[in-house]
Amino acid sequence: MRIFCGRANPTTGSVEWLEEDEHYDYHQEIARSSYADMLHDKDRNMKYYQGIQAAVSRVKDRGQKALVLDIGTGTGLLSMMAVTAGADFCYAIEVFKPMADAAVKIVEKNGFSDKIKVINKHSTEVTVGPDGDMPCRANILITELFDTELIGEGALPSYEHAHRHLVQENCEAVPHRATIYAQLVESRRMWSWNKLFPIRVQTSHGEQVIVPPSEVEQCPGAPSVYDIQLNQVSPTDFTVLSNVLPMFSVDFSKQVSSSAACHIRQFEPLASGRAQVVLSWWDIEMDPEGKIKCTMAPFWAHSDPKELQWRDHWMQCVYFLPQEEPVIQGSAVFLVAHHDDYCVWYSLQRTSPEKNESIHPGRPVCDCQAHLLWNRPRFGEINDQDRTDQYIQALRTVLKSDSVCLCVSDGSLLSMLAHHLGAEQVFTIESSAASHRLMKKIFKANHLEDKINIIEKRPELLTSADLEGKKDLWRIRSPCGDCEGFDVHIMDDMIKRALDFRESKEAEPHPLWEYPCRGLSEPQQILTFDFRQPVPPQPVRAEGSIELRRPGKSHGVVLWMEYHLTQDSTVSTGLLKPAEDKGDCCWNPHCKQAVYFFSTTLDPSAPLGGSRTVSYTVEFHPHTGDITMDFTLSDTLEDEH
Repeated sequence: MRIFCGRANPTTGSVEWLEEDEHYDYHQEIARSSYADMLHDKDRNMKYYQGIQAAVSRVKDRGQKALVLDIGTGTGLLSMMAVTAGADFCYAIEVFKPMADAAVKIVEKNGFSDKIKVINKHSTEVTVGPDGDMPCRANILITELFDTELIGEGALPSYEHAHRHLVQENCEAVPHRATIYAQLVESRRMWSWNKLFPIRVQTSHGEQVIVPPSEVEQCPGAPSVYDIQLNQVSPTDFTVLSNVLPMFSVDFSKQVSSSAACHIRQFEPLASGRAQVVLSWWDIEMDPEGKIKCTMAPFWAHSDPKELQWRDHWMQCVYFLPQEEPVIQGSAVFLVAHHDDYCVWYSLQRTSPEKNESIHPGRPVCDCQAHLLWNRPRFGEINDQDRTDQYIQALRTVLKSDSVCLCVSDGSLLSMLAHHLGAEQVFTIESSAASHRLMKKIFKANHLEDKINIIEKRPELLTSADLEGKKDLWRIRSPCGDCEGFDVHIMDDMIKRALDFRESKEAEPHPLWEYPCRGLSEPQQILTFDFRQPVPPQPVRAEGSIELRRPGKSHGVVLWMEYHLTQDSTVSTGLLKPAEDKGDCCWNPHCKQAVYFFSTTLDPSAPLGGSRTVSYTVEFHPHTGDITMDFTLSDTLEDEH
């Protein structure tokens, strides 16, 4: 049996599907997931523990046995917490078999096998009764089914089913309640992640402006949320237009509905401006009184910013309004949060939506192709006028009046730059149907449909006839060991074994501008590709070592591309300037960098009389486009004599 597995392209951020054989080991998916990051989240763990202790106590105080249903148990941590808190029995549900197998071993190793039953099923398949998975309904419901958007992993349908079939009426629930908050802002930077801005090109005949098609301007965009570390976004990048608004809450101790709904909040804008973006986050209250709270609020909305917990599994959300709307300070408007069973989106209304028939409950769908072709960082990259100016400067040095240009595009605007800068003829390759349709719209909006020739073909299939005869995020890898007093070494070992597979020799895409990090070495060139030369028939291999010059824990290696447009012009997808003395890095905010994680780290300080180095082997396979790599971290002691 063959299976398909998704892999993110570090350069474009798009998901590419690879075919694997039946022996593919899903433990690698756990190694690449955020399981470990959740276990390292001390704030999350302790708030859950406190909430579980309180729930068990309330049930015991009523003279009842504490029967726990733990949906999405993962390592079994929350179930073990429940037994430790006095629960009589736990049913731990885990649909992902490799994780369920690990949970069984972890539960056994910690001595809880007689009190915890791991059930390898989806919760909707669990049966209750004398011959079922559970003999009776539970009276305590524990879940951790949340993503950055809260409901994106199917929390609402799972809760809905659990209340109908698996737990008692008015059961205790941990968490007890969740609340989603929103704040309206104006932000040119964030808006540039969703809309195409006019692009200015200075030519010998004056300024030319590339304008977006009306379909792109009017398109509501893609419905998917943009999860982001808002604490890393500068406050100067946005203007606050509203207070923090509690949009809606979900009480998990009662019947939950997954039906589509909308929630309305009236507010008076704090300032006049253009409403463009909704920033959103949530908190969960572990108890009915709301005394035990775990919040995802960014620093400016946090009750105690000094107590901020770093999280990579739960961040904050950026939502884009379908269109920017002018708002006036003090003049009331209505923010509407819509949701279905898996997705949240927002709209802004001038009058009360109850009286406004124009409110649409359906989730937004891209009909312009741009939001399907370009991801959010790619939008930002295309809208970066400074980056565009670098390409313009480079093109000026090579273009002549009789130049014939071939742009290997798939959604690039370089062909338009070449045309405006005076190329005699321009061809652009659009290998996907989506890019073909989008570029036709852009060319038409700029009256260039007869000026630039579109070739819908893969680059390797191009012939001279097509040219009309012209040929011119570390903790995810960090061992957990002991988590809140429970031994989870089994998961560490499983991840370590998984990292011996082929996929571990690949780097993962991460937007490092969102993650505080320090460079411990100077940048070093690994491979060079000369696009003026034919593609080499054999793999290109590079070996060497990198000396670490600054003290600190070595968590991984970052790889990126630098495109040398001309001898004097370079565009970097990684570092934008040399690291500062302490190693602080300034990363390209439009690109994801490729990160190779080490499975272990060395002590922060190099041994006396020695050095710390990273040896590497990197190999590029021209025919497949794959890059395999291996980086090894080591201490080197010098000979005392």
